[in-house]
Amino acid sequence: MTESLMSQAVGLMIAGMGFVFVFLVILIGATTVMSRLAVKLEPPAPVVPPAPAPVAPQAASPMNDPRLMAVISAAVAKYRSHQKK
Repeated sequence: MTESLMSQAVGLMIAGMGFVFVFLVILIGATTVMSRLAVKLEPPAPVVPPAPAPVAPQAASPMNDPRLMAVISAAVAKYRSHQKK
């Protein structure tokens, strides 16, 4: 009795595993066919020329700005006056 029950269990297990294997093979095949079909039916993408890179405007050189030089000179003078004390 136990052997026949075990043999039935093994047979059922092998049948189930075989069914799952066959199903997965069919699923992979169907996915591959659909992928190839989608690539063939897809219209080609329009070719768009790349846009030219924007040119940054030339900024005034900060070294020639008299207001900036005055502010920096005042800050350095104030810093040095606090360091002497």
